[in-house]
Amino acid sequence: MPVVQSPAVPAPHPSEAGPPIPPETLPDLLPRPDEVMVVIPTLNEAARIEPCLRSLIAGCDFAREVQVVVADGGSRDGTRERVAELSQRFANLRLVDNPGRLQSAGINRAVERQAGPGHRYLVRCDAHALYPPGYLRRVAAALAARPEAASVASVLDARGESGFARAAAWAVDTPLGSGGSAHRGGARSGWVDHAHHAGFRLDWFRRIGGYDPGFSHNEDAEYDHRLARAGGRVWLDAGLRLDYWMRPGPAALARQYWNYGRGRARTVAKHRMKPRLRQLAPAINLVLLAVGLLLGPVWPPALIPAALYLAALAAASLVGAVALRAAHGLWAGPALAIMHAAWGAGFLWQMAQTGWSRP
Repeated sequence: MPVVQSPAVPAPHPSEAGPPIPPETLPDLLPRPDEVMVVIPTLNEAARIEPCLRSLIAGCDFAREVQVVVADGGSRDGTRERVAELSQRFANLRLVDNPGRLQSAGINRAVERQAGPGHRYLVRCDAHALYPPGYLRRVAAALAARPEAASVASVLDARGESGFARAAAWAVDTPLGSGGSAHRGGARSGWVDHAHHAGFRLDWFRRIGGYDPGFSHNEDAEYDHRLARAGGRVWLDAGLRLDYWMRPGPAALARQYWNYGRGRARTVAKHRMKPRLRQLAPAINLVLLAVGLLLGPVWPPALIPAALYLAALAAASLVGAVALRAAHGLWAGPALAIMHAAWGAGFLWQMAQTGWSRP
């Protein structure tokens, strides 16, 4: 599905907010299962894909009738075999190839190859997530309930298995971790510029060309930017929540946030956007730290930003230990430092490569 540039049509984003859909109204709003398709892009997700699929499908009659497509980018760790085994139990589960390997390309290809003429809604799911019972029903109902919304977004509640990951999960849902993003542990519904993708109207998805298949990260924010330019709107439903599993260790977390920073820079460069301050903060902080280290020996006041930052990280570690009631909460400060530094470095590196030209 080629990505096309939409004309710049201003899209209002009202500040009004409303409550999530009450569960008792779901039966009246629910589309037919054959109007909904689910796509889960994967690449070497053997440890996560089975729990993810079971959380989505098992125990929900509606979910068992919805077409669920796993778009695999060539996994070699047993992911494909696990999906094939599960398809023997869940007749609505399909495995398709994603030669583009990236999530963005996989979702586009699944829509191109698997969406039927009766499909009206697309639900995007993540192999690193666990979904509450009835999640697909709620996403479908949320889309049906708000015909003025081109897409519906959900709230991520971060979780972790290792001690480090649990501390990182606590930290990422704080303002220091997410920069105040509404979809990170938030509790308020409303119109947003961007949030974690849950469901789309397929006519809108096709109209703006789907995801940019060249984006490995930040493809969702890049999509939302084009959507807004075309006049589409995103509704964040705080009643749509899912558990997202943090990376288990420092190295994996650093790689993830390095790629996040690079992806944001690619979006900025492609659309010549003016980043928000909270998006620039990690890069600015990294520059200030570097300047402080260089000038500190000859001009000690240059170390003040670094000292304040270290104090904030230390405070985060202490608060994390208290909040989690465990010593592993002390990892909160180091986890924040990794997220900030890796994101900032990835952003600066990518901007140095592309500048404000198209990626």
